[in-house]
Amino acid sequence: MSQTHEFQAEVKQVLDIVIHSLYTDREIFLRELVSNASDAMEKMRLTQLTEKDVFDAKAELQISITTDETAKTITIADAGIGMTRAELVENLGTIAHSGSKAFAAALKNAGKQGDATLIGQFGVGFYSAFMVADKVQVYTHSWKNDGEHLVWTSDGQSSYTIEEAPDQNRGCKIVLHLKEDATDFCKAHTVKQIIEKHSNFVSFPLLLNGERVNTVEALWLKSKDSITDEQYNEFYKFTAHAFDDPSYRMHFQADSPIVINALLFTPTQNMESFGMGQMEPGVSLYCKKVLIDPKPKKLLPEWMRFVRGVIDSEDLPLNISRESMQDSALVRKIGEVVVKRLLKQLDKEASDDAAKWNGFYKDFSRFFKEGVATDFTNREAIAKLLRFESSMTQPGETIGLAEYVKRMASEQKAIYYQVAPSRDAIESGPYLEAFKAKGIEVLYMFETIDEYVVSSLNKFDDKDLKAVNADDIDLGDSDADGEALPEAETTSLCDWIKERLTASVDSVRPGKRLVGSPALVLTPEGEMTPQMRQMMKALGKESGMPGPKVIFEINPRHQLVKGLAKLQKSDPDTAGLITEQILDNALLSAGLLDEPQRIIQRTQKLMEKLAS
Repeated sequence: MSQTHEFQAEVKQVLDIVIHSLYTDREIFLRELVSNASDAMEKMRLTQLTEKDVFDAKAELQISITTDETAKTITIADAGIGMTRAELVENLGTIAHSGSKAFAAALKNAGKQGDATLIGQFGVGFYSAFMVADKVQVYTHSWKNDGEHLVWTSDGQSSYTIEEAPDQNRGCKIVLHLKEDATDFCKAHTVKQIIEKHSNFVSFPLLLNGERVNTVEALWLKSKDSITDEQYNEFYKFTAHAFDDPSYRMHFQADSPIVINALLFTPTQNMESFGMGQMEPGVSLYCKKVLIDPKPKKLLPEWMRFVRGVIDSEDLPLNISRESMQDSALVRKIGEVVVKRLLKQLDKEASDDAAKWNGFYKDFSRFFKEGVATDFTNREAIAKLLRFESSMTQPGETIGLAEYVKRMASEQKAIYYQVAPSRDAIESGPYLEAFKAKGIEVLYMFETIDEYVVSSLNKFDDKDLKAVNADDIDLGDSDADGEALPEAETTSLCDWIKERLTASVDSVRPGKRLVGSPALVLTPEGEMTPQMRQMMKALGKESGMPGPKVIFEINPRHQLVKGLAKLQKSDPDTAGLITEQILDNALLSAGLLDEPQRIIQRTQKLMEKLAS
């Protein structure tokens, strides 16, 4: 018996939008139909637990997709719960009443007439078939033995028909007769790419022209105990499109306050270090194994773009639009929970196997430093993962800030560090001398970005971070051996040097922190640090940059300084050249010498004086 039914008015409105307005992301029709098929079979699986009188009871719970380029059709068949005649009318003709109305309103209010990603959010996913088809047939038989063999047919205009169709299997078989501009969807390779992108992790076997496509399981929903390392590695390679093995992984489930299933990996290779450009976000967002967004930009902080994997939350509305997802409080909450769990696990991994962490950190340190500088919420947790060499480690060995604090003497109030290009540059310079003499550990930082890191962090574990070349450090009297110049002579020498070098120095004073070096320079508060100057040069912005004005500290115990005090009275010209040389040596150690060639010229003059 054939029956013709009019679509409900709201359904007509949705169909009109689908057919005439939605042109982008048309491939999501397949995701919607596969998701519906998976849901129907999930209901069938639960029904089989309580019902014994089931039609076509031996039918396998699987989804079968068939393409036919000659007929220009694509068929999606499932062995799910199926529909009766009344259910066809209810589900495909009127059940979307409230959902379709809300869908149309959402598109109108948000001005998203071209946003197909909204379609499933309001329970109208089936109608996405009409984005690509000018005729849709739904063949079905209910799971009940007394059900009819039926076919629902519509062109998506104003009505649909329901009639008998003998010899149907249990479930639904949807045949889409494709529009002329959508015939690409009856090509097997196109359909396979869409399945792998959107529906690879459905719970049931998904066959394309008889061959199973979804060969990778949704591991994030399985128990950790049931998964081997090999399976984890293969899953990582599949989801990350990677060839390396992961260095770390995190697999966790949370039920409160949000249901989250996450499986995340960190790579072994940092592709940014190979000059491949900035990585894109690599954690896909799913809802009940259905892809919401393969590269959500605001799910995790940008500095975590190296992380790969999957986050699945059944609390998300299916097909939440990408635009609304960016501002979704729920998505932000999911991200916050995952980030905290991941940082906590990485901290444990770093503590449990320091050598492995150091190897990983060597390649990925830039991301964590970027995180400290940009991620205020997680700054302290990220800082725990930073590693540096120090004055008390061997070359290549590193420690973290937490370990440094544990090793601090009770009277030490700050965490001390120096930023310089290399370990040799730090240890051959004058700034470390007093700290070593007093047994105070100093962290070595070798990258210009470290300047931003410490200024952003400012404190760790309530301890200030202070550069050893800061102007306001006072470690008490020097422990250096030897008698110092008398105070009056020292003051006189400082005054003379200030007058001689007035264009280059802000002030001249005796220094307590010097042990074996004759002098050092410090950057006055408010002046550009050496690292900042190097950054400006690297950016090509050094033109017009004023020369450094420094605080010049001399060591009144050093033999060279004592000799200079005498020489400035007997031979002020030679003393002046030596003073300039001492200053340039100090500027060179500080990374502030802009014209190193002048050292050569001055050395030439000094040798000429000695030879005459």
